[in-house]
Amino acid sequence: MFSPFTRRQLLERSSSGFGWLAFAHLLQNQLAHASSDSSPVAKAKHVILCYMSGGASHLDTFDPKPRLQKEAGRAMPVKVERTQFNNNGNIFPCPFPFRRHGESGIEVSSLFPHVAESMDDIAVIRSMTSSVNEHAQGNILFHTGFPFIGHASAGAWINYGLGTENQNVPGYVVLMSGEATVPHGGVGQWSSGYLPARHQASIVKLDQAEPVANIQPQERDEIQRLRLDFIRHFDGTFLEKTGSEREIEAAINNYETAYRMQTAIPDLCDLTEESLTTQQQYGIHSNQPMTAAYGKQCLLARRLVESGVRFVELTCLPQTPGGGQGANPWDQHGGLEPGHRNMATQVDQPIGALLKDLKQRGLFEETLVIWATEFGRTPFSQGSDGRDHNPFGFSVWMAGGGIKGGTVHGATDDYGYHVTEHPRTFYDLWATVLHLLGVDHEDLTFRFAGRDVRLTDVHGHVIHEVIQS
Repeated sequence: MFSPFTRRQLLERSSSGFGWLAFAHLLQNQLAHASSDSSPVAKAKHVILCYMSGGASHLDTFDPKPRLQKEAGRAMPVKVERTQFNNNGNIFPCPFPFRRHGESGIEVSSLFPHVAESMDDIAVIRSMTSSVNEHAQGNILFHTGFPFIGHASAGAWINYGLGTENQNVPGYVVLMSGEATVPHGGVGQWSSGYLPARHQASIVKLDQAEPVANIQPQERDEIQRLRLDFIRHFDGTFLEKTGSEREIEAAINNYETAYRMQTAIPDLCDLTEESLTTQQQYGIHSNQPMTAAYGKQCLLARRLVESGVRFVELTCLPQTPGGGQGANPWDQHGGLEPGHRNMATQVDQPIGALLKDLKQRGLFEETLVIWATEFGRTPFSQGSDGRDHNPFGFSVWMAGGGIKGGTVHGATDDYGYHVTEHPRTFYDLWATVLHLLGVDHEDLTFRFAGRDVRLTDVHGHVIHEVIQS
């Protein structure tokens, strides 16, 4: 009776020739891709994403609309689209004054005095749009390019395409501190999806005794090493018999990465190694506990990219300690003025310090910082003092990593309701991020379910207007 060869037997009988042939083929493909004329020149090596979950209002932050002040209380003169709660009122003026900053003169509201000091290094995109109008779908769409779970996050794609510069730490890290919780949509928005599991996000909780679950070894190093070698041997044997390479090899790599992380992560999370001046700049000793907690995330984000982590995402905390809405803290359907003020107080000083610290340490040009949210807010009120969701026009900004600072791209109408110039999508945003990292978004694909899947799906155009020439 015929007995098929195992993979090991086949390689043994073929000597090393078959393996070298496969290696030569892979190397040839890599060299061909690296030398492709279509591949952009990398300007950035790392990404720090400051994600404002809940729908930060562009009208009250980075997109001034004087007409709202002039026509406050009047009915909207244009058709009002259906909103999330459909409790729509009249034109709602911005409660925060705007002022020009830097040589570029970009207008920013009084909510962000620290970030505003770096406007000459920032490109504001005022023409973002989304195809969804609900938090969970919005968060998942932003992160994966699809409005439902099961797809790979942008951080996983970037880690898959470029890898980490430090084998002792993950390439994709999500930071949480204080009372921060997972945004609506769940941890699936940070998933590796169909990509190998080692590319999914590692969640680091700064205020926990163990920043990463089970990071502290429970036995002596030599015993743990023997145990891991034992597991690796059996996983390797199983891999040879089944050929299920992706899942098993990912498990082996995860074990080894976790082993190396036991030393690296606690050291990286020890912020006391930073000078008192640096800690104070980030606000980690602030009498505002939310500012202090978010400041720790920003400072650790800088330490992570400094150590070679490819993609770091920061998460927001509730408006106030125990204030609720932890999953979507920028979501002010009522009480917009105090809600947005509390949220800006939380993130402004730490993000402002991050931008300056990256420059001071020579990391700014190789680190792309993104400030983004899932959608904007309406120019008319919900109830008396809130704003509903608005996916038809809102703002994000980017800095560092090859970005042309002091730039404003796109525009919304006089009410900040709909985009009127250069409409952009999340696909365009990620196409631009990949371009700055030296990757053509159309080339970064993974074969799944019979098709080549990519972060930008079948869409996406690089926003060259915000890139340094």
